[in-house]
Amino acid sequence: MTPPYGDDRREGPAGACRTCINITKWMPVLFISAVISWSYYAFVYQLCILAMRQLWAQILSMAIYHVALVLFLWSYWQTIFTKSSRVPRKFRIPPNVMERLENARSETELTEILEEFVRTQQLPVQTRAHISQIRYCEKCHIIKPDRAHHCSVCGYCVLKMDHHCPWVNNCVCFDNYKFFILFLAYAFLYCVVIFVISFPYFIDFWRGGWDAPMQGRFHILFVFFVAAMFAISLCSLLGYHCYLVTRNRSTLESFRSPIFRNGPDKKGFNLGTFNNFTEVFGEDKTKWFLPLFTSLGDGISFPTRHNWGTLNGNYNSLDTADSTPVSGRSPDHCVEVKVEARTEPDSSTLQHNLNNGNGSGDRNGVTSPQKDTPLVYF
Repeated sequence: MTPPYGDDRREGPAGACRTCINITKWMPVLFISAVISWSYYAFVYQLCILAMRQLWAQILSMAIYHVALVLFLWSYWQTIFTKSSRVPRKFRIPPNVMERLENARSETELTEILEEFVRTQQLPVQTRAHISQIRYCEKCHIIKPDRAHHCSVCGYCVLKMDHHCPWVNNCVCFDNYKFFILFLAYAFLYCVVIFVISFPYFIDFWRGGWDAPMQGRFHILFVFFVAAMFAISLCSLLGYHCYLVTRNRSTLESFRSPIFRNGPDKKGFNLGTFNNFTEVFGEDKTKWFLPLFTSLGDGISFPTRHNWGTLNGNYNSLDTADSTPVSGRSPDHCVEVKVEARTEPDSSTLQHNLNNGNGSGDRNGVTSPQKDTPLVYF
């Protein structure tokens, strides 16, 4: 039987092979790091120090550049090393229930077993694999929280999974989605700064009025073209994710509409543009543009457009299933970030949510990770 909860460790040749694969996964990150290091040399040394003649231009250019660089690297670091929180223990399906699921003779029996377990554990799930069936992962042996999906690269279920990004060697999810957006924004800003400041020297080169050494010309011209190329790519990707933020959709949900008990609804989690924005970036405006965790909620329960009015915009009313801190943050910080969404619902409230809740889900509740979640690479 497959080890539960994403424990896919291997020994012997299989373990050695997996280690090699894990090392290979870092190649895109190393490539980006090498490009950043070279661009620093080309811009700061070759352009600002050697090519620029005015002292004020050198100081101003390097000041603007280093501000963009620090914000870019900070958000990139946070995106890479902020891992997804594991699904709380209360969502784990015990062996005896898993055995019943595996031996179920019909979909109706399978659905009844899942409903019984969710009721017993008082799990705040609203999403469905299809109209009736609660989503569960046969690899991790868990009931999937709303908007969670199994990542075949990471090997476990990820809270509010957006996509797996090889450029950060990490899943973009609830815990680091804000960091990912800021990473795209500051990477774009970084490229624009290099492009704008090096543009006059690019023009001088084509006019034949640039007397810099050939080696310096190569670095400056090449960093100009590389910055332009990355800026164009980042602009389109940033625009797309800004659109998703305003609609409160993940990349996976944009490809496959969330499924409610009453059917699919692509606007299921849409609370309005501003509320959607604050769900990701938080309510503290002073931290909106800093790569610090300020997202609302806990990654387990999410308000929908159908129950948002009854919540009166208050995340305190959302159910949570476990008090485990998110991503290693301290319990005190978790209470503050999650707006103290830690109270257990009474049975009548939970039953009402299960019967009338809305959410997204996978088409199949029993599929393998490869079928469950398409890999979306950016």
